[in-house]
Amino acid sequence: MIARPARVALVMALAFVAIPVSAEPPPETVREMEGLIDALRDSGCEFQRNGRWYDGGRAATHLRRKQAWLLERDLISSSEQFIERAGSRSSLTGRPYQVRCPGADPMPSARWLNETLESLRARTSPSR
Repeated sequence: MIARPARVALVMALAFVAIPVSAEPPPETVREMEGLIDALRDSGCEFQRNGRWYDGGRAATHLRRKQAWLLERDLISSSEQFIERAGSRSSLTGRPYQVRCPGADPMPSARWLNETLESLRARTSPSR
């Protein structure tokens, strides 16, 4: 059996380790996430979640809500994680999200967001 002072120290040490330390994603990641959400909002495309289509404004609101939830729990450190954890599928049902743009067939939102991320990065690349 562990002596009382040692037990207290052990419990305190374990409690300290279990306390999450919140870390903001890098500024570039924050800019990219905002750029992705803004691009969807302004795209004229529709966003499907759980079988219903929403306009870009409603889609942006939904993604910002999921983004905030994930950031509060320190679960996003890259734009790719944002796409995977917030923009790809329903957290409740697991159903994949879709994006439908005028004149085009619907596509998985993960594909649309990753292609948009590539475009954002190409526009902000220092070599341009």
